[in-house]
Amino acid sequence: MNTESFCTYETAWCPGCGNFVILECLKAALEQLGKEPSGVLLAAGIGQAAKTPQYLSANAFCGLHGRSLPAAIAAKIANQSLTVIVNTGDGDSYGEGGNHFVHNIRRNVDITHFVHDNQIYGLTKGQASPTSMAGIVTGVQTDGNFNEPLNPVLVAIACGAGFVARGFTGHKAQLISLMKQAIAYEGYALVDILQPCISFNKTNTFAWYNERVYELDDAYDAQNKAAAMLKAMEFDEKIPLGILYREEKSTYHQKNVVLKQGTPLLERKTDPAFLKRLIAAYI
Repeated sequence: MNTESFCTYETAWCPGCGNFVILECLKAALEQLGKEPSGVLLAAGIGQAAKTPQYLSANAFCGLHGRSLPAAIAAKIANQSLTVIVNTGDGDSYGEGGNHFVHNIRRNVDITHFVHDNQIYGLTKGQASPTSMAGIVTGVQTDGNFNEPLNPVLVAIACGAGFVARGFTGHKAQLISLMKQAIAYEGYALVDILQPCISFNKTNTFAWYNERVYELDDAYDAQNKAAAMLKAMEFDEKIPLGILYREEKSTYHQKNVVLKQGTPLLERKTDPAFLKRLIAAYI
């Protein structure tokens, strides 16, 4: 049972934005897991989704656009006792941060990555994002977006992520469950969360998602990688929700000869004299 409560604060989001539900579900997930604000770090880059750390009473780090993952990884490597959660948008994580997204999967640092995926750039007024559907008309893509959309869950599975899920703000109970399982998972966990942007995306509305999403049932085998990749490619008339793929893998801490000793880096003694000698050797 946690001794501290998580508080939320007034936001700058548009009324009706899916971010409100994500914030509410994140608060519920952390409290149900018995986490305390002092033991949680929320990291983010730039964007509407990236404002989440400012609206929940936990430790927070807001960095550059697309650069939330390096900061989150560094914090976890320095202090492995922290529960590190990244909240970013589809543009922030899959566009500017795409390189970090792919290579953090390879490292498998024990962090949780929640992507608020509204298939549009919300903060910068509605241009197509990496997940925007082909043909969607925006204020920038006035003749329609001619780029093929990125499939982030397929990319994550193909790159070797051990926990890949998709949620939807219209299925709150399931979303809380997915968040809890992702946070508890040892290793990198991705939850791509579909949410409407009521201001700039008039195609992928709440109703549009609600007509297409369905929850995976108990018959689905999330440990079958080939089946998971096929399921991840469903994104037209039907969109599956739930854990698409799950595999237990060695984490970065478990593989690193220094980190696996157990003592967090921040608690280890430093030797400034050794560092000076090392620098002097290269002068």
